[in-house]
Amino acid sequence: MRYLTLLTSLVCMALSIGAAKADRRVAFVVGNGSYKNVAQLPNPPIDAKAMAATLRNVGFEVIEGSNLSRDQMTEKLLDFGRKAQGSDIALFYYAGHGIAVSGTNYLLPVDADIKSEMDVKLGAAINIDLTLEQTMGDAKVKLVFLDACRDNPFAAKIKSNAATRSVNVQSGLAEMKSGEGTLIAFATGPGQTALDGQEGNNSPFTRALIDNITKPGVEIQQAMTSVRAQVNEETRKGQLPWGHTNLTGSVYLNQAPMTQVANAAPTASGIVPAAAGDGVELEYWRSVKESNKPEELNAYLTAYPNGQFKALALARLAAIKSGASTATRTLNAGVDPATFTDEATQVTEDQIGLDKNKRRDVQRRLTALGFDTKQTGVFNDETRSVLKRWQTARGYPSSGYLNKNQHKALLAEIVAGPATASDTSQKPARRASAPPPSSGPAPAPQRSSSPGDAAGAAFVGGVVGGMMGGMFRR
Repeated sequence: MRYLTLLTSLVCMALSIGAAKADRRVAFVVGNGSYKNVAQLPNPPIDAKAMAATLRNVGFEVIEGSNLSRDQMTEKLLDFGRKAQGSDIALFYYAGHGIAVSGTNYLLPVDADIKSEMDVKLGAAINIDLTLEQTMGDAKVKLVFLDACRDNPFAAKIKSNAATRSVNVQSGLAEMKSGEGTLIAFATGPGQTALDGQEGNNSPFTRALIDNITKPGVEIQQAMTSVRAQVNEETRKGQLPWGHTNLTGSVYLNQAPMTQVANAAPTASGIVPAAAGDGVELEYWRSVKESNKPEELNAYLTAYPNGQFKALALARLAAIKSGASTATRTLNAGVDPATFTDEATQVTEDQIGLDKNKRRDVQRRLTALGFDTKQTGVFNDETRSVLKRWQTARGYPSSGYLNKNQHKALLAEIVAGPATASDTSQKPARRASAPPPSSGPAPAPQRSSSPGDAAGAAFVGGVVGGMMGGMFRR
């Protein structure tokens, strides 16, 4: 009966992982900056590119565009509307010029030439309310991020052509209310203007979004609190993002944390039963508890920052610290001190200019150092997780992304026998000799930074196979 109960729990876990894989996420990401009839904005296309890459890394299908005309934006929106229909999460991101006329907000294509209120309302600009309703209306969760609160570039023209009546043309965007299951966020408060940022970089608002909304285990409303604080500090209280939310549950863009059963009744022994996810944590801990590799213990702490074995993991790290210090000093010799403090993001990684061969080279080098990852040339969730383990082991800021200093340090680590992009001989030998799941302890799950991790499903399958094998042998 004990085996049957555990087997049932593991099957339920496998089914939940399978359900998470079916989670469908679609995003519309556009940055308009090369305007033909008003002042250009240098940064929105850069913002959009960075945001698109960030969202793809957590499982979004992204409909992306930069410097779009009215017709091109309409085409992208139609595509987004079709793909977002019935989705689990639909996300709308726009950076560029936007205007508010008579309390309604509009986005401006790069070919907009607005001389009057009539031009706005008859289609020269894109009505945000109508657009969101038509494209995201039936998505389960709707997230809207508008980095469009710059000065209204057409305000003077509209007012001068409205001599016969009063037209309310305001700075920034007008306040919007979110419907059920929706979060709306502006770069700054209604009626206020936001900063575009230093030319060639991200705006303060977009940079804060990229830094916070896809952090593992961070709920989106908690992330937006961090976004507001970051922008407020960066702009020296000159800009404070504003939002309105009507979400009806917790939303995670990256690896929802496992929680224990709330208010569970204690058993006869006085122990409160744990949630099904704790079985995975237990197996994970068993697989690393005797390890002499700090990166494996740190990987557990990253996956379970408040796990039930946190104290033991920290104690184990302390015990091997002296032995690992020599190796760490050798690895860190000659490394730029900034490598230990400078944060890495999607933007800093894009600045390195890694093509597919260079990304594959990074993956080979990580594998050669004992941080196994598939050598595909694509930095997916698995590679991001492995990069975090490597960064943590080396004492670098752990983000899963690279910057120039970290990339240089990685290349320098294996100078004696570098893995080049053309070298296909380096294979992790231990994979070939790993015992089948039914003959020994299950391997540690490869934690992914997005829901529905295939490695997690494989882990559960291995545990179930081992359990069933043991039952039949008995």
